Amino acid sequence: MEESKETKISTTDPESGYMVRDGKPEGFFYLDHRTVDHKYNIITDVHITPGNVHDSVPYMDRLEYIMKKFGFENTLEAVALDAGYFTSYICKKLRDKKIYAVIGGRAFTPVKGLIAKWRFKYNAEKNVYVCPQKHELKYSTTDREGYRQYKSDPSHCSNCPVLKECTRSRNKQKVITRHVWQESKDWIKQNGRSSSGKYLYRLRYQTIERSFADAKELHGLRYCRFRGKKKVQQQALMTAICQNVKKIANILGKRAG
Repeated sequence: MEESKETKISTTDPESGYMVRDGKPEGFFYLDHRTVDHKYNIITDVHITPGNVHDSVPYMDRLEYIMKKFGFENTLEAVALDAGYFTSYICKKLRDKKIYAVIGGRAFTPVKGLIAKWRFKYNAEKNVYVCPQKHELKYSTTDREGYRQYKSDPSHCSNCPVLKECTRSRNKQKVITRHVWQESKDWIKQNGRSSSGKYLYRLRYQTIERSFADAKELHGLRYCRFRGKKKVQQQALMTAICQNVKKIANILGKRAG
């Protein structure tokens, strides 16, 4: 019997989505997915989705829309995103497009009492993982979600002195997974460690985070004034227009002065 997932639907605005996120209020919301340029903090795109749509879902479509809209197909140099966008798909697409990307990392807490995954080193030439005890975990299969599975030899692990710190599986076999696009994720991580990457990521707080804060505190975008996705989209667009007019006026005023 297939398991059914319960979806909450608002009785007053069915087009909204029920959002549950750490550190955020729980309830029916809309999300404003916006893009800004790093030089002047001009808003270049505003896209509204129900609150239960993950940030990463519309990202590539919106990026391609912006590139086509402004003729950036061959000139877009870099993007900076928060940790919510750190997915294998987005990393792969950005790398394929040769766009220098920096994405915030996620803090994964290893299972208490077990050896962390990072201590298992990947050998690209042999396509194996090597455990801290220098034992190889060989490729086994690839699941439907694109994760390759690397498994240890149970006969070897059964006599390992750190078995209890390595795995709790009944068959005494350690399994490590690696996505088929992991190289793209590693490329993103490497960008984030560079001096230019760190500088680019710091700009997020001065640009996109500031843009959202101003929209909420100064332009009333903390609350929807209307019901329905189309009308909320109109509110978000009008808010972005107001913010852009103010930005452009300030820029021209400084140039004239």
